Amino acid sequence: MTRVGLVALGGALGSVARYGVGALAARLIGPAFPWGTLMVNVTGSFLIALVMHLALTGTVISLEMRIFLTTGILGGFTTYSSFNYETLALLNQRAYWLAGLNLASTVLGCLVAGMLGLAAGRAVVGG
Repeated sequence: MTRVGLVALGGALGSVARYGVGALAARLIGPAFPWGTLMVNVTGSFLIALVMHLALTGTVISLEMRIFLTTGILGGFTTYSSFNYETLALLNQRAYWLAGLNLASTVLGCLVAGMLGLAAGRAVVGG
């Protein structure tokens, strides 16, 4: 399969997973706060850092698998543009506390998750 094919297939899988997480979060937790978007961005940040470290510091993940996982699946899975829109919508609704909470928890959560993903990758292959 070509690299473009890997990205397309991975993107489709990631997008479907993102939709599923968002729908499940809204159903289980409620729609007042964008929990699904927060979950996919934090999880995606962890996984991208983990996969990239594993791929770039050893032979655990091939170039094609890295492209499939990061650009494909995780590129389709993470939703930064949705995060931005939802934060703006909360601001427009004058839900300033929720907008600030979404901004802070997404930025800090993704940063911490990325650091943990990098640490997990280092634990697996060193470095």
